[in-house]
Amino acid sequence: MLWARTVCNFSTSLIRRSHNEEDPGKNLPFSVENKWRLLAMMAAFFGSSFSAPFVLVWHQMLKK
Repeated sequence: MLWARTVCNFSTSLIRRSHNEEDPGKNLPFSVENKWRLLAMMAAFFGSSFSAPFVLVWHQMLKK
């Protein structure tokens, strides 16, 4: 009985706290208002992760 009441209270409070705005992009952890800043941030994020293996291999080849 206690478990059911706890689950019910949690789900009720979760629904009560979930007032999100309906505009596109409002639920993202970054801003999509400035498209050039978004482009630069995405290029830096994906570019750094793509280039990391090549930079590491280049560094290892220079050490020998």
